[in-house]
Amino acid sequence: MILYLLFAYHLERSEFLKLLLLYAGLFFCAWKIIEHSKYNFWVLAGLGVGLRLLFLPVIPNLSQDFYRFLWDGRLLIQGVNPYLVTSELFFTDLPAALEVTSGKQVAQATQLYKGMGSLNASHYSNYPPINQLCFAIAGLLSGKSIVGSVVVLRVLIILADLGILYFGKRLLVAFNLPVKNIFWYFLNPFIIIELTGNLHFEGVMLFFVAASLVALHKGKWFWAAILLGISVSVKLLPLLLLPLFFKWFSTKHNTFWGSSSTALRILKLLSFYTVTLATVVITFAPFLSADFISNFSATIGLWFQNFEFNASIYYIIRWIGFQVVGWNIIGTVGKVLPLVVITIVLCLTFFRRNTTTQQLITAMLFAVSAYFLLSTTVHPWYIATPLVLSVFTRYKFPIVWSFVVVLSYSAYGPEGFQENLWLVALEYLLVVGIALYEILAKKTSQVVYT
Repeated sequence: MILYLLFAYHLERSEFLKLLLLYAGLFFCAWKIIEHSKYNFWVLAGLGVGLRLLFLPVIPNLSQDFYRFLWDGRLLIQGVNPYLVTSELFFTDLPAALEVTSGKQVAQATQLYKGMGSLNASHYSNYPPINQLCFAIAGLLSGKSIVGSVVVLRVLIILADLGILYFGKRLLVAFNLPVKNIFWYFLNPFIIIELTGNLHFEGVMLFFVAASLVALHKGKWFWAAILLGISVSVKLLPLLLLPLFFKWFSTKHNTFWGSSSTALRILKLLSFYTVTLATVVITFAPFLSADFISNFSATIGLWFQNFEFNASIYYIIRWIGFQVVGWNIIGTVGKVLPLVVITIVLCLTFFRRNTTTQQLITAMLFAVSAYFLLSTTVHPWYIATPLVLSVFTRYKFPIVWSFVVVLSYSAYGPEGFQENLWLVALEYLLVVGIALYEILAKKTSQVVYT
């Protein structure tokens, strides 16, 4: 608790050494509590909630994204589409902005604009509708107080984590895995700091993913599809996972379907996809227009072809590009790498046995890990997805990743932004090395067993 209080109330992002020491201390404490203390589910659950509540009134100190969340939410409660107007327009051409918003101004506009930064303010919102709904709730309940809005968002994220704890426990029991594994998510300092502390909504997305997997495991494919569609409307990442459901639905070895015909199983699969995508479309429907499609797709494209941060394989490709052609080739590579990711996902879909729910989750873990290893931008909070998926598998490399990803904060020094590529290399050497060891160890054990 003392370390968390120091982290929340007495730390600046530019103080990397202090950040690293506090984080290492917190991770050590979490490891000791989870692995070496007498296990009691409700005591550990209560501890996780209590640690989160320490952050309740604190303004995030490692990320300024929440300022954009508050801006979008305040636009929404005034009936303004946040996908059609940039924050910057209010400060460069106020008459034009007010024309779009029917003369409505944003409360604390200057403070929010300065907080989010000019780069964020110059682009249209790229947060999907269910995420925007959370922002709107904060705007509705506390539309004129930044601290009040932060508290509302934080409560929503804590509730989502409680949902993950609940559904995660159910999955672990179903898979005959140790229930304490869920605390590698719920008590992980990475999760408490990045989600509850810094107000990132990966946890809300993962709540719906976990609920969807529980429903699917019970054979309730319709509700699983709706929940998965809602998760996409929080963060788009689950779209990547859709092909992986193919064998779970279509294989005759899946005991869930019994003696159902292949045609019926394929029909169920297509119905699952249809309901999932229909749910996504319904949530986007209130915002749909030609301008929305143009603005939203353009903003999403920036992440693949303009932004660079904490990348791994891409940085190697970028270095090769500088040696060969003499300039940054992100514009080209950013278009090719998504195709490589799609190829990997299709290989996991058709050449791997994903007939049980646990096998399906393992395939999801490999898919999202490959996606992040091939991404041009990997913010720390992105690792929440492979971390929660790993809880239900035998792989532990995402837990290591959730620790070493803190090295990426070395980029934020007192003199400005400058990545330390040696630390980035150390991060990924450890993660990839442990992942390869775990994969090879599993293959070796299978050979010995055979």
